[in-house]
Amino acid sequence: MADENPAVQIEENQEHHEEGDVTEDAEALEAMKQRVKEMEEEAAKLREMQAQVEKEMNLTSEEDKEAIDARSIYVGNVDYAATPEDLQNHFQSCGTINRVTILCDKWSGHPKGYAYVEFADPSLVANAMSLDNSVLRGRAIKVTAKRTNIPGYTRGRGGRGARAAWRGGYYGHGGAYYSPTFRGRARGRRATFAPY
Repeated sequence: MADENPAVQIEENQEHHEEGDVTEDAEALEAMKQRVKEMEEEAAKLREMQAQVEKEMNLTSEEDKEAIDARSIYVGNVDYAATPEDLQNHFQSCGTINRVTILCDKWSGHPKGYAYVEFADPSLVANAMSLDNSVLRGRAIKVTAKRTNIPGYTRGRGGRGARAAWRGGYYGHGGAYYSPTFRGRARGRRATFAPY
């Protein structure tokens, strides 16, 4: 047996090794296919759950929103460390509370400093209004009835800007001077006459 050619022996080992690689690769491929299938099923379940939640959230009609707003209050100047439980304890004497919402910044997650408290009955809002300027966690809070948001109705952001006292100019939103008769300097190019 010592006379056998070593090249033939190496070749046989390579063929045997390649067959083992093929079966290992096939097993790994099947395992990956199984994991991908499980992940796709999980993603489908998540999409279904998300659609269901969005559907439930959109079920509230305008009348329902107005009814919720009628029994809710706005609480301003809320301490940033205040919890919903703190607000619930503070307004517990007014009546049954359905929900306490402390609004947070969507990017940082930090509280914005105001909250909404929804009561079980609209008549309880008047009781809560009596707690205006009361102290919660060392700060005097502002309590008002929650107003109903009307889509498309805004108070504006200042209009077009203040008119200047000189020839046709005004300060716009950017604060830069504008005049319909001034076209600016010609920087790096030849000046041309442009009457309009």
